Amino acid sequence: MSEAEQQQVIYVVDDDEAMRDSMQWLLEGEGYAVACFESGEHFLAAHHDGMRGCLVLDVRMPEMSGLELHEHLADLGSALPVIFVTGHGDVPMAVAALQRGACDFIEKPFHNEDLLGRIRRALAVDCQNASRRKRADAITQRLEQLTQREREVMNLVVEGKLNKQIADELEISMKTVEAHRARVMDKMGARTLAELVRAVMQTSTAE
Repeated sequence: MSEAEQQQVIYVVDDDEAMRDSMQWLLEGEGYAVACFESGEHFLAAHHDGMRGCLVLDVRMPEMSGLELHEHLADLGSALPVIFVTGHGDVPMAVAALQRGACDFIEKPFHNEDLLGRIRRALAVDCQNASRRKRADAITQRLEQLTQREREVMNLVVEGKLNKQIADELEISMKTVEAHRARVMDKMGARTLAELVRAVMQTSTAE
């Protein structure tokens, strides 16, 4: 198990104590770290930005429903993949939740292997999200090293402007543009214009 996988936790939110106990027994038996909560409110009280893993969430609960918790997490900017557990009549709601960013849903009663397969996929999504955030953070740190003028030059380069056009727009010499451009490429760790464009696009997407 990699370091990233060791940081991952399966969060189970279900008001049914027997279901929570059953899932905890199953998941811990597979070697996963598990944290169970009896309500959406309890989970929100424990939620923090650094959470890794996935959330197995019952749709129907008293007080705050699973769908309401999902909406709260979306408002908080949570990237934790969510698997909804539904009864047959809840499938339309679960499909709507998928359209709002949920990772998956599974109908009761379900086979353990089916649930485990969905959890493995959700954890893979979590790893991809974490890698994306890590790359975006690294690029953001590089961007912070740029001077104001270097950032202006970079933005115009990314827009596809030629050195002469940039020089005219910023009212500086071509030689100065070339010097700024070279420093931008160096500070951003970009070997080609395409790499620079991808890096800038990635930070804007992460935001």
